[in-house]
Order: sequence, then C-alpha cells, then structure tokens
Amino acid sequence: MAIFLTGSTGYLGSYLATGLLRGHRDALNLLVRAKSQQEARERLWQSLQLHMEFAEFYEQISSRAKIFLGDLTSEQFGLADDQYHSLVESTDSFIHCAASLNRKSEKQCLNVNLRGTLEVIQMARRAQDHHGLRRFSHVSTVAVAGTRQDEVVREDSAIDWARSDYDPYARTKKFCEHMVHQLLPDVPRTIFRPAVVLGDSRRPETTQFDMVQAFSVLASLPVLPLKPTDRIDIVPADYVGKAIVAIHQKNSSVYSRYHLSSGTASQTYRELTDALAQAGGSHPKYLPALGGTFAGIVNWLSHKKNNLGRGASLLKVFWPYLVWNTVFDNSRVVEELDGETPAKFSSYAQPLLKFSRENKFHYPAKPWPLQNATVHTARGVARS
Repeated sequence: MAIFLTGSTGYLGSYLATGLLRGHRDALNLLVRAKSQQEARERLWQSLQLHMEFAEFYEQISSRAKIFLGDLTSEQFGLADDQYHSLVESTDSFIHCAASLNRKSEKQCLNVNLRGTLEVIQMARRAQDHHGLRRFSHVSTVAVAGTRQDEVVREDSAIDWARSDYDPYARTKKFCEHMVHQLLPDVPRTIFRPAVVLGDSRRPETTQFDMVQAFSVLASLPVLPLKPTDRIDIVPADYVGKAIVAIHQKNSSVYSRYHLSSGTASQTYRELTDALAQAGGSHPKYLPALGGTFAGIVNWLSHKKNNLGRGASLLKVFWPYLVWNTVFDNSRVVEELDGETPAKFSSYAQPLLKFSRENKFHYPAKPWPLQNATVHTARGVARS
C-alpha cells in the first residue's frame, strides 16, 4: 500500500516527499500534472533537487514512487477508470498538500483549493469504503483564523465563521477544512496549519520567493511603518515538513489539529531588524503612523512592471498578515516532536536574503541530465 501525496512538485510538497522517501519505507502515489511520465519526472526533479542529487532522486523515484498523470481539478483527476481504480485500491493514507497560494485570484482558489480538495476527499471516501484508511492529513494554513489583531490563537478556537477573511486563499482553505471534517467523519483526520513558511533553517537555498521578496523590500527600507514590538509568526520549511511527516506516520496522533508555527516565541520586528543589522544591515526607524500612507504607496507601486513593482505587489497581498500582531500557539506540535521547537527566523534570515538577492529571486535549477547520460545509483548503473 502507498501514501497518496498531492503537491509533490511544490515547495512544501518537496519537503514531504523527501522526508517520506528518506525516513520511511512506504511507497508513494504521486499525482503530477504532466503529459508524459518523462515530463512528470522532470517536474519532480525541478522540485526535489533542492534536497537531493540526481542519482538519489533517480533511485528513489524509480523504486519507491508511482506517478499518476492527472489534474487535481478534473473528475477522477482525469485518469482512465483502470488507473483511478488502481490509485484508490493501492492507497492507504493521504497527505493533501496541493493548493493555490494565489491570494488575489478568487477563481484560482475556488478551482484548485475547493474543487481539488473535493476530488481528493471523494477518492479518500472510495478508498475508505473499499479497504479502510490509516489517516487523512490535510495541509491548511493559520490564515483560516480570519481577521485578527493582537492575539494568541489556539487550534480549536482558530475558526470562527462570524469573522471575515483577508483573501480568497484564507476563505477557501477554511472551507476545505470544513469539507474534510464533514465528508470523512469515519476516517482518522489530521489538520496541519503552517504559519508564514519562510526559508530553511539549515541552508540558504529556497525555491519559494514570494514572501522572501516581500520581506526583502521591508528589510531594505530606512523607515518601517510597523510597530517594532509587533510579532510575526515565521516558521522554517524544514520544521514544517518534519512535523507533517512525523505526525502522519505515527500510529495515532494526540490531536486532530496542529499549528505549525513559532507560537509565543515568535520574534518582534525589532528583534529581526537588529539581527539583520548585526549581519551588515542598517537599523531602520519605526513610524507606525505612516501605515496608511505606506499602504497607498505600495498600492501605486504594485502596478509598475519591474522588480520594485513585483515586490510592492507582494507586500500589498501580505500586508494584513504583517500588521495583525497575531501568533499561533504551537505547544501541540512541540509536544509531538518531543520538545523540539522551530529555529528563530533571525538565525537564518541573512543568508536566505543574500541567496535570494544574488539569484534575483529565482532558484538556479539544474536541468534533467542529457538523454542517455549515465546515472550511478545504489543499484549500479542506469541510463536516463
């Protein structure tokens, strides 16, 4: 039997796929949007090369993973009946990580997050009825908490349907959680809610740059329209990936919902800028009264077709989450991980920003090796 993982070609999904392949023996069923097996493998290589060299990747994907060429939003993922039945019958647990992070597009969030999650739930329902499921893990977001200000939010009180949402992403992810609970009542379910996932505490490289670029703009300003004592809940991707894999693979989890966050240990803006200044940056002035003016300037700059405009556009999208001074209690995940807490953002922010700026906020991806190139694997020699 296998774990069905969605989103394996995405940033967080690459951490989950790598963690499962390296730390566990289960086979993986991977849904990849591609026209051919080779195209799917190349997409996976673009994602997983952040974590492994080609020889390891080739060995792991060839021996441990089965790739299904499909689309999350199509009925039965667009698979032929025999392929779909094979997928259902060979899957005994789910990690649904795929999602649209496009906070500006209602259409994209409705299609990918709502329709896609419904398709995954329907497959899980069929698998549960056929042979039973070990677990259904759903990767959500702390943004489901809706509009907040100056709060510490705990898992069981995060969703309040009377609250407004900041964007379509938060709204659709909140409803996705609702569907999981309503449509899979007899399946062991785990909801994971990451906070702001930003970088890797072990290395400077990243393949996800949206929030990094927004933070880079803030870090370069001499004046910040923020309160220096406000906290921002940032968590590294390696901690999030480790937590999801570890809890999913347990025989039973203690809780049904987990905030994957820095919690009350989240750092203040002053702590972050002081750390960056010690690494060669400057100490900005904090003038929170300029928040309204700054938001207007960001809105104007967001229409520019250049790097500054892109950074401003991202700041505009993330601004509500930068000024809400809200953190998410993480005592549950710390308990599950035997007391391990996430690294502080200040400990790795400077190398992350340096890598991102030097590479112009693009990952220098390595292409698939040339056709017929020799690949040395643990089993000997293979040809791609």
